[in-house]
Amino acid sequence: MNSLSNEQKQLIFDYCLGLTTQEQAAKAQNLIDSTPQATEIYSKLKTAFAPLDTLEEETCPDELVESTIFRLNNAARAGQLKLQQLIAAEQSRKVTTANWFWRNIGSRLAIAAVFMIAGTVLITAFNALTNLSRQSYLKQQCQMQLSQIFRSLNSYSADNDGKLSTVATSAGDPWWKVGYQGNENYSNTRGLWLLVKGGYATPNDFSCPAAKPKIVLRISPAAIQKYNDFPTRRHINYSLRLMNDSLHNSDIAGSQILMADSNPLFENITQKLKQLELKLSKSLLTRNSSNHNQKGQNILFHDGSTRFEKRRKIGIARDDIFTLQNTDVYKGCELPSCESDVFLAP
Repeated sequence: MNSLSNEQKQLIFDYCLGLTTQEQAAKAQNLIDSTPQATEIYSKLKTAFAPLDTLEEETCPDELVESTIFRLNNAARAGQLKLQQLIAAEQSRKVTTANWFWRNIGSRLAIAAVFMIAGTVLITAFNALTNLSRQSYLKQQCQMQLSQIFRSLNSYSADNDGKLSTVATSAGDPWWKVGYQGNENYSNTRGLWLLVKGGYATPNDFSCPAAKPKIVLRISPAAIQKYNDFPTRRHINYSLRLMNDSLHNSDIAGSQILMADSNPLFENITQKLKQLELKLSKSLLTRNSSNHNQKGQNILFHDGSTRFEKRRKIGIARDDIFTLQNTDVYKGCELPSCESDVFLAP
């Protein structure tokens, strides 16, 4: 069996740190699944990096990111220059005997190895900082998109006697069937699709910039009118507060929650599922939305403000925005028990 190349080892290393693209990640996973040596390296790296999972992400100021990247670039250039000077000095030095060469080759190789390792560390750190900066950028883009949805909701409300874009529903109707195109209003996202049908928003306004994979919906205005809901749940990455058609903007305090990144409880529901029965687990109770690598979720409030929250329990009451109070099993037709029970349904 041939040993792994340096490029393959670097790919596995980047994959462990989450620095790969979707294509690179698939390539790395295939390599791990098919090559025992790759499997062993991956297992050891995951064990070594395990303590990092207990650390909480903290927002890194943009100016600190820029300053750090600037210093790393300078350090990398200085390291390369130093390595070139060292190599040039060694090449120009006269070799008197073969024995002298063999006595000193170990030290020369050690010095060269130090510079190579330092260069690899700098490149890895640079990639990590670039990834962190990109995540920060995507969070801001997501907030801007939520603000755009809020403006669309306001425009719709202004044209419809102050009502939000909701559809008529009855108690017991399922709210989880995103993509259902029948006449019944069996999806909580149909109200948002009204914004698309009315020209207040575009279909892609509801696709979070940070969500993976990135789905772009290309559909003609004529085709939009034929749909009663988003084509599939892959075409919307946000969850709307579960409401009824009698609710007005003035009925809800401005500080309360309207929307957020997708509810993690229902992200793995398939389009073919006929009946929902979801039992809560410890994992489901603590998981954040996958839009931002489960680091947290952007939230849109009724006053139009947005905020990134690392936890699901919001406000003084510490209400979990992704679950209904006193509910452990979901069949997709439950309703909030009270006004303070905020529930963002898919």
